[in-house]
Amino acid sequence: MNWAFFLIRFVIIAGIFSLFFFSQRFWHQAIWRSTANFRSQWLRVAARLLWLGMIFLIISAFIDGVRMGHRHLIPRGTILPGVVGLWFFSAVFGFLAVKLVRGVDLLWSRIRKGRQPEPVAEAAQPGVSLASAASVEQLRDPGRRYFFRAATAAAGAAPFFGAMYGYAAERLKYQVRREEIPISNLNPALDGLSIVQISDIHLSGYMPRTQVRRAVEMANELGAHLAVVTGDFITGASDPLPDCIDEIRQLRAPLGTWGCNGNHEIYARVEDLAQSLFAQAGMKLLRGENAQLTFNGAQFNLIGVDYQRERTSEGHKKQTLMHGEQLVRRDMPNILLSHNPNSFPRAAELGIELSLAGHTHGGQIQVEILDHRLSPARFITDYIAGLYQRPLFAPSLDSRRYSGVDGYSEAPKISQFPPAVNPTGMASLYVNRGLGTVGAPVRIGVPPEITLIVLRRA
Repeated sequence: MNWAFFLIRFVIIAGIFSLFFFSQRFWHQAIWRSTANFRSQWLRVAARLLWLGMIFLIISAFIDGVRMGHRHLIPRGTILPGVVGLWFFSAVFGFLAVKLVRGVDLLWSRIRKGRQPEPVAEAAQPGVSLASAASVEQLRDPGRRYFFRAATAAAGAAPFFGAMYGYAAERLKYQVRREEIPISNLNPALDGLSIVQISDIHLSGYMPRTQVRRAVEMANELGAHLAVVTGDFITGASDPLPDCIDEIRQLRAPLGTWGCNGNHEIYARVEDLAQSLFAQAGMKLLRGENAQLTFNGAQFNLIGVDYQRERTSEGHKKQTLMHGEQLVRRDMPNILLSHNPNSFPRAAELGIELSLAGHTHGGQIQVEILDHRLSPARFITDYIAGLYQRPLFAPSLDSRRYSGVDGYSEAPKISQFPPAVNPTGMASLYVNRGLGTVGAPVRIGVPPEITLIVLRRA
């Protein structure tokens, strides 16, 4: 058993729970103090009862999110899960922002005290507490006091306004991204083959069926030759998988609609059901399978796998795409549908020319600071969103080096790989940013994506 792995996981989980707890306690104390100033007793009581009801919903939503089971404490199909999810998101980031501003205020105060010994000496006189010293400092510098008071209020409010924008606007602002991907030794007849990809639908209380229908209609307008859906059709076991598949079946492409399972199909234990519903709808969900498709008289090999776990239940690192070599064809191009983008190094090693993935949602939130894109997805993968490349047949073990065509990293030189590899071209990975959300129903800087991929002869 890998104790180091479980210890790290425990520390991370404990840190997340602590962050949730302390952020909720912070806002509870703030709201309780604020309502104490109400002159009307009945208004004060009503406000506090409303807040206690909100606390119940918050706890229920947290339990629902952890369980992902069939029964929910908060009814699905209502606005309540969305409101509670927004509160969680806003409360955590608001708490962190307020603490950051207060930390800067404290640091600024200490720096000024260090530069002005007289007030420090005065404040340190017998009978004067540290709190009184801070008050003296604030009274002598009212401009700083007002500035940091305003900055604290703005920092606490900004995440709430950002969450409202991310929920009401950007979460539903679907974008079509077109990407031409060069394929080594591509048959000239396959040059121009187009693939429309959607991923991470997460049909749930946050993603109504009408929005899935809108995305499918936008995908159909692109007139692609092949349609693929790379996993996470729903979020939890109580979500209506048949409704999601019923919308996906409306995808129109001459070469058909194909898909693979994501990690949320595992959580909901619906991998077999998804496969069955796909088949009933005249589509194909590939589960460790391949199929040869023909376009303009030339064939290509389409491969699909279930979500690729990177560790065993005991915490040991596990190779992705086990026995994947049995699915690869050497006499035609290979296209892999794998929900987890971290299978890309192994796919390239096997000689798979193109991998299509999802899973990351692009992090759902992305900010740019000093020309660096910061995204929560960096905690789980190097492949956040967009197009990546690495040499075909390059060894994947003990290496997660990659080429960030989308601006996320610098490409490694061919000389960094062992000379025996002798790459004959580049393998490509495209990571779709997905349609839905998980956790907070918010997208900021990462709008939902429908991808049109066009193969080009390299």
